[in-house]
Amino acid sequence: MQAQDVLPDGQDFVIRNGLQLRKGSVGAFLVNAQLLQDPSATAEAKQAAERDLIDLLPALEALGLFDVFELRSPTLRDEVARHRAALSSAPASPRA
Repeated sequence: MQAQDVLPDGQDFVIRNGLQLRKGSVGAFLVNAQLLQDPSATAEAKQAAERDLIDLLPALEALGLFDVFELRSPTLRDEVARHRAALSSAPASPRA
């Protein structure tokens, strides 16, 4: 399967498991994860990266990213696991 088979040119998102998955979600997650591990990043930049990373988790769950890949950083792995657990225990939001 090629990238255009998943998300054709000119299409910015797909719907999977009722969630809108935007093009670039995995890339944004990677950039935020790298920033969180960057010792020269400011506290403000790390806080923004953490918020953005957490916001991406439902989409990455729907993609099955964590079923295939394991995060190598123990700190990042624990933080993501904590937020994933909180998401799975949260009540489902009503669908329109």
